[in-house]
Amino acid sequence: MRLYAALFVLMTALIGGPAAADAKVTLKLATLAPEGSTWWKSLRTLGDEWTRITDGEVEVKIYAGGVVGNETAMVRKMNIGQLHGGQMTNIGLNMYDRGPQVIQTPMLIRTNEELDHVMAGMIPTFEARLEEKGIIALNWGDAGWVHLFTGEPMKVPSDAGNFKIYTYDGDPEAVKLFEAVGFNSVVLSSTDVLPSLQSGLINAFPSTRLGALALQWFALSKNMLDVPWAPLVGATVLTEAGWTAIPEEHRAECKAAAVRIGGEMSSTIRKQDGKAVGVMEKYGLSVTQVDDATRAQWNTVGEGTWPSVRGKIVPEDVFDKARGLVEEYRAANP
Repeated sequence: MRLYAALFVLMTALIGGPAAADAKVTLKLATLAPEGSTWWKSLRTLGDEWTRITDGEVEVKIYAGGVVGNETAMVRKMNIGQLHGGQMTNIGLNMYDRGPQVIQTPMLIRTNEELDHVMAGMIPTFEARLEEKGIIALNWGDAGWVHLFTGEPMKVPSDAGNFKIYTYDGDPEAVKLFEAVGFNSVVLSSTDVLPSLQSGLINAFPSTRLGALALQWFALSKNMLDVPWAPLVGATVLTEAGWTAIPEEHRAECKAAAVRIGGEMSSTIRKQDGKAVGVMEKYGLSVTQVDDATRAQWNTVGEGTWPSVRGKIVPEDVFDKARGLVEEYRAANP
C-alpha cells in the first residue's frame, strides 16, 4: 500500500494535480512613487485586477517609494531578472528606447489637449519600439507638467546662470539641454536631491508640481516659474519574461484593464497637479507669473533646443512625427 501511495503522489506531481493548482505567478513591480500616492494606488489597483481576472493565478508585489533605487536601478534589476517591471517616466524608458523622450522636448507640447493628440498618434510607435527591446508597455499616464523650482525667484531666461540645477544621473542628454539654456547642471540621483538642496549643492530643480509636493522638495526651493517646460509622461511596463508568465488566455483582458487604469490615473493626476500649487503656496511657495512677452522668450529658448533633440536625443523620424502631430492639432484648433 505504501508503494501505491508513493506512486500516486509522484504521478499527481507529474500530471499537475491539486499541488499544481495552487501555483501562482508573482510579478515584482517597482515605483518611485510613495505608498498612498495616486501612482502607487493605480499600480495596486492593477495588481488586484490581475489577481481577479486570473482567478488568483497572478499576484503583484509592489516595491514603492524608491526602495529598489532610482529608475536606473530599476532598469538594471529588470535586466537581470530581479524585477519584472514597474512604473517609469521618460527617464527610465529612455534606457530602453529614446522614442518616448520626444514628449519631454522643451516647449514642443504646450497644452493637455495637444498632449492627448500627440500621445494618441505616438503610442503605437512607442510600444512597437519598446517591444523590439523586450519591454511590454501596459499603459501610459500623466505625471504632470514639469516646472522650474528655484531658491531665488527666476523670471527670464538670462536668470538661468544664477542657478545650480539638479539633473538626473540617468539622463545625460538633459544635462546638455539645461546647460544650453544657461543653467549650471549638477548630476545627482533622485534620492540625493533633498540633502543636496539642504547643503546648497543645488538651488534649483525641474519637477512636476505634484512631484515637488509629494517629495517635499519645494520646501527648500520655494519659487516656481509659471511656465510649463514640458509634460512628463510615464508607462507601466513589464519585461517580456514577466508578460509571458501571465497565462496567455488572460493577457488580453489584463492589458485592457491596465489601459483603463492608466486612463483613470491620468485624469486624477491632472486634477491633483493643478491643486498642488495651492497646497504648496500655503506652505510658502511663491509663484512667479510672467507676461506674454516673457513667455515668448521662454518658448524661443525651448525651441532653440530642438536641433539638439532631433537626431541626437530622439530619432529623427520620431521627432518629426510628434512635431507633425502638434502642428496638425494647432491647425485644426487655431
